[in-house]
Amino acid sequence: MAGALTDVLGEVLVAADGEEVAVSALAARGVSLLKLWNKYRVSNIPSLIFIDASTGKVVCRNGLLVIRDDPEGLEFPWGPKPFSEVVAGPLLRNNGQTLDSSALEGSHVGVYFSAHWCPPCRSLTRVLVESYRKIKEAGQKFEILFVSADRSEDSFKQYFSEMPWVAVPYADEARRSRLNRLYGIQGIPTLIVLDPKGDVITRQGRVEVLNDIECREFPWHPKPVLELTDSNAVQLNEGPCLVLFVDSEDDGESEAAKQLIQPIAEKIIAKYKAKEEEAPLLFFVAGEDDMTDSLRDYTNLPEAAPLLTILDMSARAKYVMDVEEITPEIVEAFVSDFLADKLKPEPI
Repeated sequence: MAGALTDVLGEVLVAADGEEVAVSALAARGVSLLKLWNKYRVSNIPSLIFIDASTGKVVCRNGLLVIRDDPEGLEFPWGPKPFSEVVAGPLLRNNGQTLDSSALEGSHVGVYFSAHWCPPCRSLTRVLVESYRKIKEAGQKFEILFVSADRSEDSFKQYFSEMPWVAVPYADEARRSRLNRLYGIQGIPTLIVLDPKGDVITRQGRVEVLNDIECREFPWHPKPVLELTDSNAVQLNEGPCLVLFVDSEDDGESEAAKQLIQPIAEKIIAKYKAKEEEAPLLFFVAGEDDMTDSLRDYTNLPEAAPLLTILDMSARAKYVMDVEEITPEIVEAFVSDFLADKLKPEPI
């Protein structure tokens, strides 16, 4: 193994023949294993991710679907294909009308993975219908593609009847599965927003829609630093997150904190984007509200403000920098030490 994967595993190598698997060595390197979970954003198990061992880049996130759909390996090495190729074929409207997937060309597209049996999905759909209407009324070229995870065609039809956009036919299970594989879907509801070329703008469409009810920031290009809210707190479970807690009663404190962190966040994001990798940290500023209080209680953080932390929920670990003044130099050193494994974690 080489490249980015070696950076994570260090000297741990696992042979494929079953004879040389260093189980004890892996167990002794629990921190490295947790870094693998974080690097590849694993949130559910079992999870099988195929990577290019020479570069560490992800080939396919939904390996379990690959095994189910292609048991003989006819599509090996299962690399990602363009959205236009994966989605190619007829699409449905809820009145029974069909259209070709080429009708999506030139538009922003929200690929919506959802199901009627899922209460959060139904709640999001109600909001998304209004967002869709507002965006279309503003003259934007936008379409949503529903990829159903319903358990029967009748459920699909009932749910789809509430939606003003298009869907992959329920009977086309192979195409629905290929779209799940393409975006590594690990849970629903998920809304992936694509640009007119079919490239991903954001995988956090659900959060963006809930945070931007008036759709003023459509198509929701990711921000380097987010203000922690009830709707985006779910992202804390997706990997290590730098969270700067501030006193929100002090006018301008949250905005000043964002401006302090943003250049560091942008540099980290750009560095990993150049390597075609996801950034190893998400960046948040948290004020004072019930949700933030609950987070402090859950992670057993001191009440100090400002308080600089890195929270790794999957590893149940936290890193805390409690100083009187937070400066860019302190934040940058804190982040650098974390990425270099120089910080000692405390348990959550």
